[in-house]
Amino acid sequence: MERRTFLRGAVIGTSAAAFGGTLMRGAAYAAPAQNGPSPYGALGAADANGILLPGGFTSRVIARSGKAVSGTSYAWHNAPDGGACFADGTGWIYVSNSEISTGGGASAVKFDSSGAITGAYRILSNTRNNCAGGATPWQTWLSCEEVSRGYVYETDPWGVNAATRRAAMGQFKHEAAAADPVRKVVYLTEDETDGCFYRFIPTTWGNLSSGALQVLVAGSGAAGSFSWTNVPDPDGSPTYTRDQVSGAKIFNGGEGCHYANDTVWFTTKGDNRVWRLNLTDSTYELAYDDSLVNPGSAPLTGVDNVTGSSSGDLFVAEDGGNMEICMITPDEIVAPFLRINGQSGSEITGPAFSPDGTRLYFSSQRGTSGSSADGITYEVTGPFRR
Repeated sequence: MERRTFLRGAVIGTSAAAFGGTLMRGAAYAAPAQNGPSPYGALGAADANGILLPGGFTSRVIARSGKAVSGTSYAWHNAPDGGACFADGTGWIYVSNSEISTGGGASAVKFDSSGAITGAYRILSNTRNNCAGGATPWQTWLSCEEVSRGYVYETDPWGVNAATRRAAMGQFKHEAAAADPVRKVVYLTEDETDGCFYRFIPTTWGNLSSGALQVLVAGSGAAGSFSWTNVPDPDGSPTYTRDQVSGAKIFNGGEGCHYANDTVWFTTKGDNRVWRLNLTDSTYELAYDDSLVNPGSAPLTGVDNVTGSSSGDLFVAEDGGNMEICMITPDEIVAPFLRINGQSGSEITGPAFSPDGTRLYFSSQRGTSGSSADGITYEVTGPFRR
C-alpha cells in the first residue's frame, strides 16, 4: 500500500490524513500489531504541562475550558472532544467538539503560518454530547451527537455559514465519521455495546442533505467478507437502526474512524480493538486487539479517537488506559507516542495534525480535576515523520 497523504493541504484530521504501509493488508487474516520500540524513541520525563514526549518534541496549552483562548475574548468550551485541522491560506484552523449534554456544539481556533493564535469562535451551538465526527473533502466539519437517535451536524470551520442538521445520515448514537472520496460515501461509527458500522451514500457527492444509509453485514468472526444493506428507516423510530437489518455485524462500542488509501480503520472501545476494512475486496479483519498483544502488557487500551500521519502511522488516543496516544506503525508495531501525567480521571480526545504535519493537536477532556469544566487542549510540535 502506498504511503501518500489523502487530500494533503486541504483537510488534515480525524478522517483525512493518510495511513499507508503493510498493516494487515489483504483478505487473509494475520496476527494483530505487536508491541515494539517507537520510531521516536522512549518517552522522556514529564514537561511543565505534565506530558511525557520523545526527544525533540515540545508541548504547549492552546486552550482551557471556561477560559479565554490566548489573544482572544472567546471562552473555550467544556469537555473538548473530537477534532480536525483545516488549511486556511498559509495558516490553519483546529475545530473541536464539546461533549456536554446541554449546549454541546463545537468551537474553532485559528492559527497563522507561524502557529500564533489569531482567533477563536463558536461554529455549532445548542446540540447534545458532540463527541467525535470527521472532516469532509469540501472542508466542512461533521459534528456527531453521541446520544440515542442523535444527529450529524455539518459545520463551517470558518464560522461563516450556519451549521446544518443532516438527518438523512441517520438517527443513532453517532460517534465518528470518515469521508471516502473514491466511493463518494461517508462511514459512520455507533457507540453502543451492540452497535453497527454504517456508510452514507449522498445523492450528490458534496451535498449531504439526501441519500441512502447502509449498514455493514458480515459474520460474527474477527475476519471475513462483508457487504452493505440499506437501512429501511434511518430515523431509527420506532426501531433502532442497528436492529433493522438481519445479519448486520455487531461491534462493541464504535469510536474513532479513519479513511485513507482504499482502507477504513475504526476502533471499538468495548473490546479494545482496531478494525480494518479493505474496500478493494470487501474484507475485514483486526489490526489490533489488546488481548492478543503480549497478554497483560498491551500498551494501548481504551482505544478511542484516531488520526493518521502522512508517514503512514496511525495515532490512537486512549479513553482509559494510562492517558496515552499510541502509534500503530506501517510495520505493525504498537508503541506509546506520548503520555499525560496526573489526569487519570480524564481521556485523550481529538487528535489531528496541522496541514504541514509538524503539529499534533489533542485535548484532555476533563483535565486534572476530572470535571468537564476543566478540559485542556494541547499542541505538540516536533520532528514528526512525513
